[in-house]
This record gives sequence, C-alpha cells and structure tokens, in this order.
Amino acid sequence: MSLPTVAIVGRPNVGKSTLFNRLVGKRVALVDDRPGVTRDRREGEGHLLGLEFRVMDTAGFEEVDPASLPGRMRHQTEAAVREADVALFVIDGREGLTPLDEEIARWLRHENRPVIVAANKSEGSAGEAGRVEAFALGFGEPFALSAEHGEGLVDLFEALRPHIEPELAEGEEAPVKEPRGDDEDYVGPLKLAIVGRPNAGKSTLVNKMLDEDRMITGPEAGITRDSISIDWNWTDAAGTVHPVRLIDTAGLRKRAKVDDKLERLSAADTRRAIDFAEVVVLLLDATRGLEAQDLRIADQVLEEGRALVIALNKWDVAEHGSSLFNGVKAALLEGLSQLKDVPLLTVSGMTGKGIDQLIGAALEVRTNWSRRVGTGELNCWFGKAVETNPPPAPGGKRIKLRYITQIKTRPPSFVIFGSRVDQLPTSYHRYLLNSMRRDLQLGPVPLRLTMRATKNPYDSKSE
Repeated sequence: MSLPTVAIVGRPNVGKSTLFNRLVGKRVALVDDRPGVTRDRREGEGHLLGLEFRVMDTAGFEEVDPASLPGRMRHQTEAAVREADVALFVIDGREGLTPLDEEIARWLRHENRPVIVAANKSEGSAGEAGRVEAFALGFGEPFALSAEHGEGLVDLFEALRPHIEPELAEGEEAPVKEPRGDDEDYVGPLKLAIVGRPNAGKSTLVNKMLDEDRMITGPEAGITRDSISIDWNWTDAAGTVHPVRLIDTAGLRKRAKVDDKLERLSAADTRRAIDFAEVVVLLLDATRGLEAQDLRIADQVLEEGRALVIALNKWDVAEHGSSLFNGVKAALLEGLSQLKDVPLLTVSGMTGKGIDQLIGAALEVRTNWSRRVGTGELNCWFGKAVETNPPPAPGGKRIKLRYITQIKTRPPSFVIFGSRVDQLPTSYHRYLLNSMRRDLQLGPVPLRLTMRATKNPYDSKSE
C-alpha cells in the first residue's frame, strides 16, 4: 500500500529543505543560506508523531522563462504538486507575505489539491505577524513553525493528519506493515548509484530509464546538486520485474578545483550516496574518453567496498567506437590494477541503447557481491591455494596459514588465521585474492581479506 504524499512548496529560501530534513529525520537535503540550493525534487519517508507519509522537497517557485534553469526547476515543482495528496505551502513568517507568495497561492488554487500553510522561521513569536497575514491566502488557518528548532510540529501534525490518516470505514482495519527479514538474507531493491564527472549525462540517463523528465537536465554542467533517490521497476527479457532504487548524483570534479561551499556539500552528498549503494555505475563521457578523475572516482567506489560497473555514455555520438572502447578497456586494466575485468558497457542516455545490458550487469555483480561461500567449498579452495603456492619463509621461519572463514557479505569479507601472518608479503595477499575470485567465481567485486594470528596457549605466562 503506497503512502500518502506531501509536497513542500514555496518561494526560494523559506526553509523547505530544512523542514524536509526534519520530517525524514536526517540531513539528506542540502541546506545553505543562499536561495535556489534545491533544484530537483527529492523524496523521502516522513515521520511525524506517529504519522507516516511520503514527503517531497521541491525547488523554490519563481516567475521565470520556462526554458531557463529556474524555469525547468519550476516544472519539477509543478509535477510534484500534481503527484501529491496535499501541498504544504511554506512562507517566511518573519518577512510576511510577498507578491511571489501570492502568485504561488494563485497557482495552487488551480491545481485542485488540498493546501495547508505554514509560517516558517517563527521561533518564539518572531513570525506571528506573517502568520496573521497568511490568512489572506484563503487556505484556512496558517500555523507557526520553526523547522530549524522543531517548534510547531504538533500544529503541523494536526494539519496533516486529516490528509494522511483518513477515518477508516466501519469494520475496516488499518494496513499492517510486513516485517523485513534479517539484513543479510533480505534482498530488497537494487540500490544503484550513477556517478561520474559533471556533464557526463547522468541525469539524462536516469530520465531515459524512467521514461519521464524526472531530473532537470540541460547544457549547463553541474545542474544536479543533491543525490536524488527514485524507485523504479525494470523488466528483463524473461518478463521478470526487478525493483531498483536509482540514485542520481552530483558530478565529482577534482578536489583541487572545488572552491565553492555548495559544491563541497554536493560532493560529500555523492560520497554518501556511494556508501549507501550496492552497485555504482561510473558513467564516462564517450566524447572525452577516460580521464584521471574517472579513475579517482572508481578507486573511491572500490575503497568503499561497492560493486562497480563502468559505462561509456553518449555512445550514439562517439567517434571511432571500436578503438575508443579498446583504449578505455586497456587504460582501465592499467589504472584499476587492484580489480581486473570490471564490466565495461556502452550506453546512450538519449536513445536508451544499452540500458537493459547495464541493469543486467548490475544485478549480476550484486549477486556476487552478496554471495556467501559454503564453508566446505571455501576451505577446499584454501587448502589447494596454499598447497599450490605455499607462503614464503622470511628469515627461514615458515608462515603457517591454518584456516579461513567468511565473516560477512556485501562485500564478501574473509579472515585467515595463522602464525606470523604480519610478515605475509603484499604479493601473496594479492595472489590469494586473485585466486579466490577465479576459483570461487566471485567475479570482479571488491573482496576484503584480513589476517589474524592464532593464539599460542604456551605463550601465556603463569601468574
């Protein structure tokens, strides 16, 4: 059963994103003092004194040319209200009503959606005059709110409740949430983050996947600021439906070139999206090829232990395709020496070419990334690997590797117990990882392999 939806709307810089963060219970939307920080609409699960609902943060509503970037942002806000069950119209209580607030009110009257009005930034009695002015909007009694300090939430609860929890008919029971299984056994939607340099076509690709203009796109680099999560269902060739949680992210530039606070916040948000994801698609611009920044992003993904898929976007306009593909593949073999054979595919966010292959590859690497190897199979491999290539004996003293165990999945993580393991060279560690990927068919996913010394009972001193 889908949750009721609340769209937060208002002019720029009235505190919509601060309120969104308050309702979802964490700082996910970027917040800054300057207006126009939010561009794409962001969704989350809102919780307020027992109420549960879907909440959408939107860009500030402005009267501008529809073809401009602010105009495209306004289009996303209008789409959010049309999807919503109720619009939460936020004004700045300290500034009072402005002509733009009145214009937004006129627009909302034509949208045929319930509207409730909150006078934000009303700490103490600071916004009382603005709240009284808001009666003139004609949407009923406005209430005072301070999203930053958490004041007025009870009034917000009372205003939202009739739209979130309609009275049940006689004999009807409230829906019961199905419990989720244990984390390791639970296979939910594929959490798929799309990352890359600015203007690689990430938002265009996401829009093509969804078959709608869900993300703002355009010729300007760096349009996306927040990491936006969107639920989507992908159907494979056999007709099986796979739930996917797509995460569009802000472009990552070289750190030395980032001198703007907002861009630093966007980059940090992208890094959090990578950490949240299961599989990360590194999107390359086929018209520019592979650059050093792409390899840095790939390294970051692997350091976080996420499964990686690399896609060459804009393939429909790429020149000398065969030589370009082989050149990128060779550069990846050299630049990503810690993980061979990372899937490399070609896609087009404009035409949709390669999207099915991309999602199929992402599902396949997630399966390996989530895999638990049986104890018998694991120790059989371990015995053969050590017998085929025994560990060295530094200083004439043998390093003994006794047994291995898998301690977790996502990514697969293993511990080897033995003696003098602190002297095991990096080359042997790498041999074990490569052998494990090959013989256990774990594929090109990051693995974690740590060494732990077994305790010698004769080392303990008697008291």
